[in-house]
Amino acid sequence: MKLTKPRLALICGILCISIFPILVKLRLTPGLISAFYRMFFAVMLLLPYVIFSGNFKLPKLKFALLAVLCGVLFSSDVAVWNIAIQESSATQASLLTNLSPVWVGVGSFFFLKAKPATNFWIGTLVALFGMVTLVGFEFFIDLNFDKAFLFAVLSGILYSIYLLVSKNVLSEVDVLSFMTISLFASSIYLGILCYALGEPFTGFSNAGWFVLVLQAVICQLCAWLSISYATQHMRATRVSLSLLSQAVITSILAWLFLEEQITLQMVFGGIILLFGIRITFYDKTISLKGLFSKD
Repeated sequence: MKLTKPRLALICGILCISIFPILVKLRLTPGLISAFYRMFFAVMLLLPYVIFSGNFKLPKLKFALLAVLCGVLFSSDVAVWNIAIQESSATQASLLTNLSPVWVGVGSFFFLKAKPATNFWIGTLVALFGMVTLVGFEFFIDLNFDKAFLFAVLSGILYSIYLLVSKNVLSEVDVLSFMTISLFASSIYLGILCYALGEPFTGFSNAGWFVLVLQAVICQLCAWLSISYATQHMRATRVSLSLLSQAVITSILAWLFLEEQITLQMVFGGIILLFGIRITFYDKTISLKGLFSKD
């Protein structure tokens, strides 16, 4: 598989967002206010650059409003994911929110001209089986449908809608302008929400503030500039499924830094998951007939 610029950007983005659940799980700040500062610090860093470099271009009203909608969708996704991470495990929350490829595939089938190929559905099934193996079948047998579970699933649904809408916007708007508008909308939306719910905007430790800045720079700016670039040049279904590999990396980091257990079963599940992602990048349609037919 040739590593083109969009694919390299996607890999970079995946690595950057993989550390996010670990930072949130440290619980140095509340989940909702953490989401606000992730957006606020990111736009404060990005805004001067795009203004003084002349890279910001105001799009047509339709696409500007869609970019605002993307900001609301993405910030809602991050907010509920933060809560899910803090009230469960980093691995579990990453698994459930990364069920988004299923929702993206269904959404693409109904609302986009480019329909998911057969390889996408095969790869999705293989990757999801890998994710189930990664976390453990007993988790699904004894699944507790608590707030953390529901918020993690909701996060995946919100993210899938964000991907589908942003794919449409990025076909007409450059990445930096899109990110600036969506982050600005995210900051205002989450700021109002945090104020209305009485969330604390100050009073954090030095480590807490450092983590908030780290989230903004690495997990937001670096990650989503890279992923937005990849989304602009690749299929939304392919991008969303590739992001499943974030669960593997997060599981390893959770084992290293949070002492969450990692087993041979998890390693095996990660290999299956990555194999499923690889199937979606295979250009020729996979079929049982083709596998068993003779040349």
